[in-house]
Amino acid sequence: MRDLTVAVFRPDDERLEDAVELIDSLGATAVPDPMLAVEPTDAVPRTDADYVILTSKTGVELVAAEGANAPTDGERKRWEPGDATVCAIGPKTADSLEAAGYDVDIVPEEYTSSGLVAELEEAVDGARVEVARSDHGSPVLLEGLEAAGAYLHETILYRLVRPPESGESVALAAAGKLDAACFTSSLTVEHWLEAAEVRGVREDALAGLEDATVGVIGEPTAETARAHGLEVDLVSSEATFETLACETVEAAAPTYHE
Repeated sequence: MRDLTVAVFRPDDERLEDAVELIDSLGATAVPDPMLAVEPTDAVPRTDADYVILTSKTGVELVAAEGANAPTDGERKRWEPGDATVCAIGPKTADSLEAAGYDVDIVPEEYTSSGLVAELEEAVDGARVEVARSDHGSPVLLEGLEAAGAYLHETILYRLVRPPESGESVALAAAGKLDAACFTSSLTVEHWLEAAEVRGVREDALAGLEDATVGVIGEPTAETARAHGLEVDLVSSEATFETLACETVEAAAPTYHE
């Protein structure tokens, strides 16, 4: 009997390596298939905000990098938040901020855009809030903070694009050889389907996922998947890849061994 195969769509860096190691430790075989690549914009967050929100490890690395966003008359020093209250959307982002030498003031109990809105909505009325993130950030964060009375400014630090070589898991799904998939965002769903379209196997790949266990992080990702015809088997109980992977493998294993 072949191993349980689980597709993971983390960016092609240490996050993908960690994902493969985790899946292997759970007794399954990871199918590493990066669906996101980073294109920096060289933009810099504002420094006059009362609150600054970072939503990813990638964003932290970009703002902390010296020499990035260099003006014509010399190199830019790394971004500093000044007197702003620094907010991280979750523990991974917070760990990255602290590793880069920044103090983290707020991490919400729920590691999502809605969780961060709930954490801040009573404090930001009339405050200047800087949101620094990718070009595919959830509108929930901006809409929620604006409704709470914040004066918002968004800085797009990087764009998320699909690597042209992606799609190994698409081919496996189309051949009926993929047992589970871990989608971490709406964009990973959209890029997976785009890769299937490019390969000319969209319908076969969707059919293959019907017999697989599909796990996602967050209701927005679940909604996107369902809107595109994917049957979602579980939404992870915590918004972390570790939880998603563990729960997806656990859900897939009984079916796989029947």
